[in-house]
Amino acid sequence: MAVSDDLRAQIAADLARAEETAVAIDPPTAAHPDLDVVDAYEIQLINIRRRLDAGAKVAGHKVGLASEAMQKMMNVDEPDYGHLLDDMQYFEGKPIDFSALCIPRVEVEVGFILGDDLPGEGCTNEDVVRAIEWVVPSIELIDSRIKDWKITLPDTIADNASSCGWILGEQRVKIADIDTGDIDATLTRNGEVIAQGNSSEVLGHPLNAVSWLANKVSSFGVRLRKGDVILPGTATRAIDIASGDHFVAEFAGLGSVTLDFT
Repeated sequence: MAVSDDLRAQIAADLARAEETAVAIDPPTAAHPDLDVVDAYEIQLINIRRRLDAGAKVAGHKVGLASEAMQKMMNVDEPDYGHLLDDMQYFEGKPIDFSALCIPRVEVEVGFILGDDLPGEGCTNEDVVRAIEWVVPSIELIDSRIKDWKITLPDTIADNASSCGWILGEQRVKIADIDTGDIDATLTRNGEVIAQGNSSEVLGHPLNAVSWLANKVSSFGVRLRKGDVILPGTATRAIDIASGDHFVAEFAGLGSVTLDFT
């Protein structure tokens, strides 16, 4: 343990307050350079448990910084990981209040819904294929509660992998009916194409991200369960948002999903 339990609790409280007030804080690692990824995930879990105690439920998990584009954008060299809660879900046709967020960005992702539990340590891509029930078009809304996105890997992990919300399109495709390692995705903002990518850019294949995630979180006693939504990461850079923006993410052979802001 690089930092004390009391310090972990204080950083968790600072991040929770930043999320509630939409006022970002300085990076925790700036004041506490010894903070490591184990500390960071324990800090994340403090806030997840707090929200679960308040009535939220775990709806799934996410991998972030899974593409070369995102790792270069955020100056890190490995993925991060976080929780998706049911009170973080947004829906098409219901605009999001931009003013309630700190520094939001949009990511397009080939999402998965599990039809069975995944093993933890030792989880393979074959396990993932067996467990996935549906492939779905999705957008993740990310938002750093840390000023100006000036984050290290421990900073973003402590901040629930900078996750803010998630939205699924209506389409559902069986994994046997689509090559999840070769799906072209296009993101438009207010009618203009602003990002394009392919699912192969997510750790070489998005299934790699899911098996990596299952193994990574197992040491913390976390498992990926039946019914979970899994977001494996985006193949493109994250896109900044302005009030009034309308986004459409389209996925070849998979469908589309929209997201709006007031």
